[in-house]
Amino acid sequence: MTEDSDNRTHPLRDSQEDAIAVERAIDTPQTRAPSYKLAFTDLDFMTREELRPVRLQLELLKPEMALDARGINTTIVMFGGARIPAPDLAHTARTPKLAELAVYYDEARRFARIMTERSLDSYGRENVIVTGGGPGVMEAGNLGAHEAGGHSIGFNIVLPHEQAPNTYVTPDLCFNFHYFAIRKMHFLMRARAICVFPGGFGTMDEMFEALTLIQTGRMARIPILLFGRSFWENLINWRGLAEAGTISEEDLSLFQYVETAEEAVAAFDNWPHGGERRDHIPGR
Repeated sequence: MTEDSDNRTHPLRDSQEDAIAVERAIDTPQTRAPSYKLAFTDLDFMTREELRPVRLQLELLKPEMALDARGINTTIVMFGGARIPAPDLAHTARTPKLAELAVYYDEARRFARIMTERSLDSYGRENVIVTGGGPGVMEAGNLGAHEAGGHSIGFNIVLPHEQAPNTYVTPDLCFNFHYFAIRKMHFLMRARAICVFPGGFGTMDEMFEALTLIQTGRMARIPILLFGRSFWENLINWRGLAEAGTISEEDLSLFQYVETAEEAVAAFDNWPHGGERRDHIPGR
């Protein structure tokens, strides 16, 4: 009997028990055949093209169940570039501009530390820091939470080049994804605020998805705080979009610029927190 089987609410045999039993089966040509494997333990079967709907569901369920089990209700999302170095490593940056952006590593670290210190008042259940779990700004966010003595979440993703989660993500809150879409959904499912630091394609993809969901009423308005006005205004002609009519003038109020951790905390505190409800979640 497994530990889970002692807690089950039905009298049927536990799936873990059968998985163990099959491993101990008598070795015959029949038991060695791929067809004999239990479907849920058969990796070749589970990774077939036709099983994509099942894998999508599993990837949605696993982090959701783990976060629910930890009692984590709300999060503060931190997006930002993986290539932005810590200030003491700015000299190793690929470009002078990237070296200048190292200041935002420190701002991300300080912001995460402040918000995590507050989160400890709720025993780490509210406004928990979540990042993509990688280097750069993501590492800074997890580091700040670690320095505050709290936990933080990392939503990593399998990439063609080797990437390991940064060492400051709380180990049992570190998740790995195959599907970008499911990963982005998890970022937003508990979000009370979204902080966007300078970054590249991935950061912009995450930012614009959140903006689009709020713009279209698919998600309740929450603070979207863009760190570094000069970076973002040099990158995106927001005013030009409004003047062209491709977005509304009101859409320019969906985000707010901040420069420092303290400004971001003040913007969060001054926001009417309608996002405390769970029913603002996209797709729920």
